[in-house]
Amino acid sequence: MHTVAVLALDHVVPLDLAAPVDVFGRTRLPDGRPGYRLRVCSPGSEAAGETFAVRAPWGLEGLADADTVVVPGCAESAPPPPAEALEALRAAAAAGTRIASVCSGAFILAAAGLLDGLRATTHWAAAEELARRHPLVDVRPDVLYVDNGQILTSAGAAAGLDLCLHMVRRDYGSAVAADCARMSVMPLEREGGQAQFIVHRQPPVPQGSALQPVLEWIDDNLAQDLTLADMAARYGTSGRTFSRRFREQTGTTPLQWLLRARVRRAQYLLENSDHSVERIARQAGFGSPTAFRERFRRVAGTTPQAYRAAFRGAASGPDAA
Repeated sequence: MHTVAVLALDHVVPLDLAAPVDVFGRTRLPDGRPGYRLRVCSPGSEAAGETFAVRAPWGLEGLADADTVVVPGCAESAPPPPAEALEALRAAAAAGTRIASVCSGAFILAAAGLLDGLRATTHWAAAEELARRHPLVDVRPDVLYVDNGQILTSAGAAAGLDLCLHMVRRDYGSAVAADCARMSVMPLEREGGQAQFIVHRQPPVPQGSALQPVLEWIDDNLAQDLTLADMAARYGTSGRTFSRRFREQTGTTPLQWLLRARVRRAQYLLENSDHSVERIARQAGFGSPTAFRERFRRVAGTTPQAYRAAFRGAASGPDAA
């Protein structure tokens, strides 16, 4: 039987810990036998969370002969991972054990040196910090999970479910994984990646900047066919000078700023209105529904229709029309 060891460190995130325990614990083979032997391991007898404690039946020795080790994330207030836990992960990796992280568990794998030179992901809000701390890691913030073969990483806690189901499919095939997905009340594969959840904030502009009135004017006129010349004229200078000053103060180009603003407007309308995709394309200033769909998929990683289905209910509530 395939053995999965889940490493619980102090300040472990509850959902990160529960996702692999639930998925691997629910997996059943066609003849009804469990697909996995599950261990919860910790450096001590207990892992203290911020609002609870987990009693771990296994110590770090439980990682030594496991077939898969899963590393949940820890809260931001957590201390650095214990040296003995990092060493146990390195030893498991050297022995060929499959090792996966959930959400900020990628920081633990990176601290052990297991992600150097590899593609990896984590929660989109922490991706920039992971890349800053560990420049040898190729951080991909817009995907749900990354499978490098032996080393795997997932985005937020819900994406940990996606990754665990992916590993079940690798181990036992699509039929077993699909049954497990049904028990978890989720699809075996979700459309799009993490990009649809990312909040695309524009780069900050210094307070009192001469650009502020122009940026407000752009937001008020997104539905218009704005050009670089229009924006430069509003600023009162040539297009070249405007582009240079714009990049100096925002770190991006006027066109990229405009496109991001239009996508954000479209996201708001998809979440909060019943307008058709064609109408939203016009309101957000895209030249055509086709151009809108292409740009939206490029930025959000999914279609406008799928984005609305995923987010409108949560934004509008049960009384939405």
